[in-house]
Amino acid sequence: MDSETVTSERLEKLQAEFGHLDGKDLMDAMIHKAFPGKIAMVSSFGSEAVVLLHMLSEVNPTVPVLFLNTGKLFGETLRYRDRLQDKLGLTDIRSLGPDPRVLDVQDPKGDLWARDADGCCHVRKVLPLAHGLEHFEASFTGRKKFQTGARSQMATIEQEAAADGTPGRFKINPLANWDLDDLKTYIEDHKLPRHPLVKDGYLSIGCMPCTDRVKEGGDYRSGRWAGLDKDECGIHVPGLVDGDGI
Repeated sequence: MDSETVTSERLEKLQAEFGHLDGKDLMDAMIHKAFPGKIAMVSSFGSEAVVLLHMLSEVNPTVPVLFLNTGKLFGETLRYRDRLQDKLGLTDIRSLGPDPRVLDVQDPKGDLWARDADGCCHVRKVLPLAHGLEHFEASFTGRKKFQTGARSQMATIEQEAAADGTPGRFKINPLANWDLDDLKTYIEDHKLPRHPLVKDGYLSIGCMPCTDRVKEGGDYRSGRWAGLDKDECGIHVPGLVDGDGI
């Protein structure tokens, strides 16, 4: 898995009671039974984000949506976020950005991405998300098993290890078992708008400097950090999203 997980009595109970669910059914159970008032959704508003966001709008549109505005996103992504908020009626989208004081020290010229991609992700994604999740016990992610080898074994309900190795925040993956055809069918059946860059060959969309079009026959995520030995931004690495380094 792409993040170290732990086992706890509570995790075992959640998996026993709700582990057979996915999609909207799992989301409903987590919001209204397992973590009422203590769960948020983390969304990039990328190429497939509309599926999870649409489910949330039908289950409970007041659940907070944490959006990582790194300062390096495509303008199309920001406009897509605004469009989906209006269309889906999501009432609490929280934009999380990097601390200007940290940027002054770590990335004063805004070119850290070119010198140290992991460091850039840490400053612009990992640390802001850590702050945004401080008061939540769990979060929804849009991760799927097919996306990377590291994700291929993940469960729909996980518990992360905190920085000290003890059981930490829960991570809920309603789409873990979905594939690209499932996502496409859902989007078409519900007549949902796609991210405008998808039709231009961007299959997995992150920050502008580190996202390329996928060449014909290329892997689904080959446009992310192309040429680097990197396929994760770091927000699913154990400990970091629990405040390490802040």
